[in-house]
Amino acid sequence: MKKDLTRQQYLDLYYYMRLNRAVEDMMVKLFRQNKIVGGLYSSLGQEAISVGTAYALEKKDWLAPMIRNIGALLVKGVRPRDIFMQHMAKYDSPTKGKDGTSHFGDLDDLHIVSPISMLGDLIPVMTGVAMAGRYLGQKTVAMTWIGDGGSSTGVFHEGLNFAAVEKAPFVLILENNLWAYSTPVRKQVPLENLADRAKAYGIDSYIVDGNDVVAVYSTAKEAVERARAGEGPILIEAKSFRRMGHAQHDPAEYVPKEMRAYWEARDPIALYEKFLSSEKLLDAKSKNEVEEKISTLLNQEREFAENSPLPPPELAETGVYCTGDDCHKIRAKWERPVAEVTPPRSSVKAVWTVPGFGSGKGSGGANAPIHFGDTHPVAHAPQSTNGGKPAAKISAKAAPKKATKAGAASASRKARR
Repeated sequence: MKKDLTRQQYLDLYYYMRLNRAVEDMMVKLFRQNKIVGGLYSSLGQEAISVGTAYALEKKDWLAPMIRNIGALLVKGVRPRDIFMQHMAKYDSPTKGKDGTSHFGDLDDLHIVSPISMLGDLIPVMTGVAMAGRYLGQKTVAMTWIGDGGSSTGVFHEGLNFAAVEKAPFVLILENNLWAYSTPVRKQVPLENLADRAKAYGIDSYIVDGNDVVAVYSTAKEAVERARAGEGPILIEAKSFRRMGHAQHDPAEYVPKEMRAYWEARDPIALYEKFLSSEKLLDAKSKNEVEEKISTLLNQEREFAENSPLPPPELAETGVYCTGDDCHKIRAKWERPVAEVTPPRSSVKAVWTVPGFGSGKGSGGANAPIHFGDTHPVAHAPQSTNGGKPAAKISAKAAPKKATKAGAASASRKARR
């Protein structure tokens, strides 16, 4: 960890990581009390990734979380009560009790796109969001996350290729937590570094220790600024470990005890507390103050959530489909002259030849030979002259014998005549 941030930034990262863990601990209690109606997914041990990457965004930027990115929601400004009520399917939740997990967003103020259950689908969606922001002149960056398992889906590659072709201001965080449900990453990907997948699309990538929140933030900040400057999409592989099962129903007995013990010793919050103490940014008193602040906040938020009513039955048939202004009143916010993106200023001359086509290096690092018209033609078999009927095959017995020396000499003399 490097000491390059302001004191407040260091303490913000600490606060949000602690809040992330405390919110999830509170939800585990609610789950065991049968007050959580849907699935519950834990980001235990991965808090530094969600918090560090989201903290690198500006307020105007867009993000789309996945199931283990509650920390990103908190950094963006989502209240813990909204997260509690969403999982409890309460009437005052962002979806009015119509969803029991994390499928909610805020397009108006916080610029949060709701999660999509199908893994990888957020990549082309957020690429489109990034392109829209650029088109409108907003200079925004879009960010989403994907797991190591999700990086093997087709839409991951299609979406990343789409982002690369369009040079979209988009940052993709690939959380390599070593397990895709119960499948170890080494069983699904023949790569040591999943960041290498960015090479196929000609975009840059970073590899970062996902348990070092300062390294995560610094890396994400650089990637976000590069994307905002027009350098195109960037992939960040954050290496970490999923310390709980896929969800609360999964005891994760398939994880070796030695592996779990190794990563528990690298707890991101414990590591960060050690760093802050060594830099005299956190002492016992300030740590207790943070704990008391979070405890007071979450008790109030939990009480509000539990007192929120369940949705009335007549609400069931409303709000299922978006119906324009009844759903939301999002309008394009132009921050550039419309004339810049409409003809004639937006027109480009048709180009029929592409400079540099065929140049470049192969995967081995050497120049890849590319042939256009200088390859040897393939010899074709002679056509049949038997009235259009296929020529009969020549059997091994009917094949001509090897020429004798005398025969060869005779043939040579005929050739010289």
